[in-house]
Amino acid sequence: MSIELVTTDGVFALDGGEWQVTNNIWLVGDDREVVVFDAAHNAPAIVSAIGGRRVKAIVLTHGHNDHINAAVPLREIVDAPILLHDDDQMLWDVVWPDESPDGELVHGSILTVAGHELAVLHTPGHSPGCCCFHDVAFGTLFSGDTLFCGGPGATGRSFSDEPTILRSIRDVLLALPDDTIVHTGHGDSTTIGAERAAVMARTAGTLS
Repeated sequence: MSIELVTTDGVFALDGGEWQVTNNIWLVGDDREVVVFDAAHNAPAIVSAIGGRRVKAIVLTHGHNDHINAAVPLREIVDAPILLHDDDQMLWDVVWPDESPDGELVHGSILTVAGHELAVLHTPGHSPGCCCFHDVAFGTLFSGDTLFCGGPGATGRSFSDEPTILRSIRDVLLALPDDTIVHTGHGDSTTIGAERAAVMARTAGTLS
């Protein structure tokens, strides 16, 4: 199985603020088919990286605009279903009020691509519908904005909550082996082990 990174630049907008961001888009599969994790800013750049392969799904880690604003144009080009957790429907509707995702991400369900299985892990906190995706065979996690190199994703804006994201990371992600590679929604990749101590220190100060 191959894992390929595409980066795109654009604007993250929420609560009346705007921030320039670089997003990571992950293509997972082989030379025939891929799953696309997130669809940020620039559909043609993603299509170029896909290179004519079949797209089994456009999987959105969450509903913030910078992760979904190329989803519908990408769907139109590659004819693949868009998958999003239902708890982020209100965020989707801000960007695409006249469109709908094609399917729901459900905790514990399995995505398959190129003979590999990725488990859907619902990890709310950065947004209510945030999900991560764990490939057991490859020891790899696609974390979106739930866990970064340097700690948990941001909270403090609408629909986010620090205790919730800390519980998600502590109870779901830190249950994974320390050598699990974490491919993030922004910035560098990391491992579960590299983030464990700092996350546990934060949970000790925040969670009862």
